[in-house]
Amino acid sequence: MTRFPLRPGVSMLGRAAAGLSVALLAGCASLSPDGGLDEVSRLTSERIGQPASLRKDAADGKTAEADAQVRALLAQPLSADAAVRVALLNSPALKSSLAALGVSEAEMVQAGRMRNPSLSFGRIHGGGESEIDRGVMFDLAGLLTLPMRSRIERGRFEQAKLAAAAQAVQLAAETRRAYFMAVAAVQSARFAEQVRGAAEASAELAERMSKVGNWSKLDQARERAFYADAVTQLARARHEAVACREQLVRLLGLREQGFSLPERLPDLPAAPREINQAEAQALEQRLDVLAARRDTEATASALGLNRTTRFINVLDAGYVNKSSSGKPRENGYEVSLELPLFDWGGARVARAEALYMQSLHRTADVALRARSEVREAYSGYRSAYDIARHYRDEVVPLRRKISDEVLLRYNGMLASVFELLADSREQLASVNGAIESQRDFWIAETRLQSAVNGSGAGNNEARTNQ
Repeated sequence: MTRFPLRPGVSMLGRAAAGLSVALLAGCASLSPDGGLDEVSRLTSERIGQPASLRKDAADGKTAEADAQVRALLAQPLSADAAVRVALLNSPALKSSLAALGVSEAEMVQAGRMRNPSLSFGRIHGGGESEIDRGVMFDLAGLLTLPMRSRIERGRFEQAKLAAAAQAVQLAAETRRAYFMAVAAVQSARFAEQVRGAAEASAELAERMSKVGNWSKLDQARERAFYADAVTQLARARHEAVACREQLVRLLGLREQGFSLPERLPDLPAAPREINQAEAQALEQRLDVLAARRDTEATASALGLNRTTRFINVLDAGYVNKSSSGKPRENGYEVSLELPLFDWGGARVARAEALYMQSLHRTADVALRARSEVREAYSGYRSAYDIARHYRDEVVPLRRKISDEVLLRYNGMLASVFELLADSREQLASVNGAIESQRDFWIAETRLQSAVNGSGAGNNEARTNQ
């Protein structure tokens, strides 16, 4: 560190102008009233297709209003869209993530302000004489790089908004998946209860017919085994319904299961969605792609800052005066800068260049995965729709027709009770398959929305074939 000390002739007008400029620059940046949440809400709404008014905590004065909305939504059977709104309003995990947005905004505001000036005071006394030194120093290097640092942190704040919106969209997708899993589990448990009742009746019939000699021990054992399996499946279905409901409770941010679900899944749409240029749409709208681009831009700006301050990283200047006994006061200025004798900044620049290349390749990888995930998600969506429609239009009606024909033959004494019971078991399997295929379609539709608009399909795959 080298200092260039006192130099007379600094006017009071120049010092006042310099001080005023510093004060104005220091007051330019300030915290926003909404903390960036309005922008995050807009990004989220555009991608989930419904209003999203996000809030961080109770300090915004909207807690009572939000709680009233949550109670109104929970007072009636919950729909998928209503579940998403409750999660966005009430999830503590999302509020924790949104609180981190304030950290990024504070760093942006801090980058737009100069470092506080430093005051110095020294007094030397001896030999009947006193000498007093006074000084005030300003960070000129920080002033010169202030616009660039502000631009860098502003870009990082925009990136933080995209990350917060991505978390909100991801929460919405996870809530929709959990909702469809919970409704399907309730529907399957209710059907398993019917199956258990039918199996119990079949087992009792088999036992009575076996006692009068109209049924063999083997056939009776088969019906008892079917009844035992039905009891086991019912227990599993009930637990699955509880587990799926609890997962939904956690995502909704509720303390208890104070809501009701519909009895069955929504019907399939009349036709599947057709997405034109889905890959290009994902590259333009996916939040992880946009965030990766922002990160690359911020890293490039940081690289430029490191190159700018490679040789001179510390430069201070300020006003000083000196008073000595029996002598007039001396006024002047002092400049302090860092001499690049041992560190020429090459390592800092090399590190910034490596970080920029890392960010560049990461952005390319995110874009590559986005296009692949969209193709995979759309294929899964169309396959799930075709399978669910096939069950609805072909498998279930055909099984119902077969059951009607077997029942007619049984009533006409052309078919035995064994055939009637065997056909009933086959019909039960087709109904279970129809429920699962309908559930898988709605989950695949949610994954497709995430792949195009959010942050990808994620690692939470649909739990099928339970």
